[in-house]
Amino acid sequence: MQSLAISLLLSETHSLFSHTKTSSLLSLLFLSSSKMSEQNTDGSQVPVNLLDEFLAEDEIIDDLLTEATVVVQSTIEGLQNEASDHRHHPRKHIKRPREEAHQQLVNDYFSENPLYPSKIFRRRFRMSRPLFLRIVEALGQWSVYFTQRVDAVNRKGLSPLQKCTAAIRQLATGSGADELDEYLKIGETTAMEAMKNFVKGLQDVFGERYLRRPTMEDTERLLQLGEKRGFPGMFGSIDCMHWHWERCPVAWKGQFTRGDQKVPTLILEAVASHDLWIWHAFFGAAGSNNDINVLNQSTVFIKELKGQAPRVQYMVNGNQYNTGYFLADGIYPEWAVFVKSIRLPNTEKEKLYADMQEGARKDIERAFGVLQRRFCILKRPARLYDRGVLRDVVLACIILHNMIVEDEKETRIIEEDLDLNVPPSSSTVQEPEFSPEQNTPFDRVLEKDISIRDRAAHNRLKKDLVEHIWNKFGGAAHRTGN
Repeated sequence: MQSLAISLLLSETHSLFSHTKTSSLLSLLFLSSSKMSEQNTDGSQVPVNLLDEFLAEDEIIDDLLTEATVVVQSTIEGLQNEASDHRHHPRKHIKRPREEAHQQLVNDYFSENPLYPSKIFRRRFRMSRPLFLRIVEALGQWSVYFTQRVDAVNRKGLSPLQKCTAAIRQLATGSGADELDEYLKIGETTAMEAMKNFVKGLQDVFGERYLRRPTMEDTERLLQLGEKRGFPGMFGSIDCMHWHWERCPVAWKGQFTRGDQKVPTLILEAVASHDLWIWHAFFGAAGSNNDINVLNQSTVFIKELKGQAPRVQYMVNGNQYNTGYFLADGIYPEWAVFVKSIRLPNTEKEKLYADMQEGARKDIERAFGVLQRRFCILKRPARLYDRGVLRDVVLACIILHNMIVEDEKETRIIEEDLDLNVPPSSSTVQEPEFSPEQNTPFDRVLEKDISIRDRAAHNRLKKDLVEHIWNKFGGAAHRTGN
């Protein structure tokens, strides 16, 4: 088509130049006859060189026509060569049998009598089959992307099971998007698109429930569990985890690399309880920061500062406290909301306290380990460029982690059986001082910030916990020789 159009253009150009020459010749003859008539009237001699001028102009026009012809011909040859190369190396369309792949996927995992049992499904999908189907159904209601549609040639597209399976396999195994093509018949670009929509949909649909801060019921349960383990007023453990960012831009590597990590990383700050539920997640800080720098950027105490968190009261060694706390390692500051170990314990009381604190603080380490084992994409270098997409991936993995914890948690009663020798719980939980719709007075925020950073309260709480743990566990440990 392009060659034909250019040939027509060349023909029209040639006709235009020929028409111009003809018009010029007619004008010349008219002027020549007019001049000759003037000469015959008055008898004077008028030199007429119009024919010579016409011949000169004709040569110029012929030269221009020749040059235009050469340019157009070279353009035609170039387009012909390009078309020839395209015919020899065309873009290949892979006709993937996605309908057969969907049926194979159903036969393997989702039919009434699937080929692979639930145990293998749990290992490959990281969750139970009912939970996975619940996620697929919810995402189908969230967006039409996770529904099966028909294309322009009336052929069915990829099914929701194929898209969600492609997404969960990338999160669970950390595999490349292209590795899924052989089984699911889904292209690399489409698999990556499915994963990005999957993590976005998880946040929109399930984020409010599975990324929530502790409610009053959650706070009561956490306080009872902490008191049972010897730490009244404990909400959980806090720590940070690094994720290697392989595709970090070269210009940014300095601010995302720390000396002990050697590679660019992004930091995840999290709070986890004994059942491995992650109650807080703050992701995206540059890897050159330490835990204190991340804490200064974090949102972990936002609700406490605004007065929107449940208010707590508990007793430790006969003293009342009104601020809950997290177990932390040695790098965290000596604030009233952190309880740290004793680096060099001297007495038996301090040694017992250090062992109990360090043992209970491993909850967050266990949570990080389970999270990375379930979703190996967090264990392998991140191969995405966009920090926003990486944040969606991390939060989606945490949401799935909490969903799995809830789904697999056995129904149990936190409270111990009735025993008259066991004192009742000293912890109480009250409604938040302000609701999210209310504006918190600024002086109230400053007052709460001062109480959170109170170093004297930190030291006093640690001393009371040393005595409390010795009174609760020290006698039995001493009698058994531990």
